[in-house]
Amino acid sequence: MTLDNLRPLADRLLGPLVSGATRVGLTPDTVSLLAVFAAIGAGCSFWVAGEQQLFYLVGAFLVLVNGVFDLLDGALARKQETATAAGDVLDHVLDRYADISIIAGLAAGVGEYAIGFAAVTGVLMTSYLGTQAEAAGLDRVYGGLLGRADRLALVGLVATVAAVSDATVYSLDSVGWLLVVFALIGHLTALQRFYYAMSDLP
Repeated sequence: MTLDNLRPLADRLLGPLVSGATRVGLTPDTVSLLAVFAAIGAGCSFWVAGEQQLFYLVGAFLVLVNGVFDLLDGALARKQETATAAGDVLDHVLDRYADISIIAGLAAGVGEYAIGFAAVTGVLMTSYLGTQAEAAGLDRVYGGLLGRADRLALVGLVATVAAVSDATVYSLDSVGWLLVVFALIGHLTALQRFYYAMSDLP
């Protein structure tokens, strides 16, 4: 089970935010853009945090903002009855840029570019397999070991720890080990989703 399975509950809790966003005239596409800007800001903060640790807290907050906006745009589209295929494509494209920005910032901040490359490819393959199942006529796959909500929660948690501690284990600090987790479990999750999809295809 991953946090992505809690989306229905999250949608219900977002009710007040959806109503407020509607009142001020926000559209789902605008919220999607705000989400990716928050992720880019988080990535930049993590990059700077390699030299000034307290910026990890700024990055953690912006990751939280990205996660909330990522849930809000879909809920807003359903509330306003403006959900379109174009909006769905935009949301997925911006989510991938958000993922890249966050992970690239983490890797640059600690100088672990090879592990960062493995992490970002794992994350992108996880997301790709989720939507490819839908393209093949199946339901969108959110299952597996590590979904997007899980990744954002882990980034926020580890960034908070990194803000107050730079302890290392086998030459990697907490951020370095987070990248290792994203690399290993990301690819495993992608393979899980591939297996689920292939099992359901005729």
